[in-house]
Amino acid sequence: MPINIPKGLPAGSILEKENIFIMESERASHQDIRPLKLLILNLMPEKERTETQLLRLLSNSPLQVYADFIHTESYQSKNVARSHLDQFYQTFSDIKDQRYDGMIITGAPVEQFDFEQVDYWNEMVDIMDWSNTHVTSSLHICWGAQAALYYHYGIGKSEREEKISGIFRHDIIVPTHKLVRGIDDQFRAPHSRYTNIDLEAIKAHQDLTILDHSDQAGPLLIVSNNGKHVMITGHIEYDADTLAQEYQRDLVKGLNINPPAHYFPDDNIASQPNNKWRSSAYLIFSNWLNYHVYQETPYKWT
Repeated sequence: MPINIPKGLPAGSILEKENIFIMESERASHQDIRPLKLLILNLMPEKERTETQLLRLLSNSPLQVYADFIHTESYQSKNVARSHLDQFYQTFSDIKDQRYDGMIITGAPVEQFDFEQVDYWNEMVDIMDWSNTHVTSSLHICWGAQAALYYHYGIGKSEREEKISGIFRHDIIVPTHKLVRGIDDQFRAPHSRYTNIDLEAIKAHQDLTILDHSDQAGPLLIVSNNGKHVMITGHIEYDADTLAQEYQRDLVKGLNINPPAHYFPDDNIASQPNNKWRSSAYLIFSNWLNYHVYQETPYKWT
């Protein structure tokens, strides 16, 4: 089944070239099928790239999905054209009276700030509080995952001595959980962050379950026991070359940083990286859509 997107969204032409089944809103309106309504709070600087990455993963499902994008009102992104936001995005004020089957909150380049120091933190609090009553299940990515752990469960983060960047092996420790159905016992995932979550606090929290383990990167998948919140600490939505681009940007900034670990073939930064996490990323997203959203959401919101 297709992913339903706004007419003219640039990601549409990219996904069509990849033979991914998409459907513009105008055509979908003539189908007598109840699609899933998703809300995506896109906090990433390169919004168009993130749109494509997320929609690609959401497309690999038998479910028809309708996606609304919102951006923050309290902070204006400097890396996206205002015309793009005006055409394809809304704000929380525009949609707060609606209900959604699922929501995605992306990462953001603000993890080295305390949460309360982030310009749009109060707006984030409003959105996360609203999601408790207006969204069936929310998926949080990287900093979005840290924000959810902090706001919903009172679990903080700590700064690392150096950035963790690369592709890391994870071992499933709860193989019966529906979010990891079909995923190999060992899988790989990209990480790119300067902070760690409080692992012991998560283990001690009675409402949270850790699904995997990695000696180097820590857990990737943390789920609330009621399925309301899914936290992904890495960036499984990344393209094969995203970490390479981040590495080059860090070098241009003059940062003393190591190349992403386990990423470049033969550790040669001139080599083209391979995508080693695509299959598990598709499965995680489709499992979330099916088991945490579609199987749990009401047919009609009351």
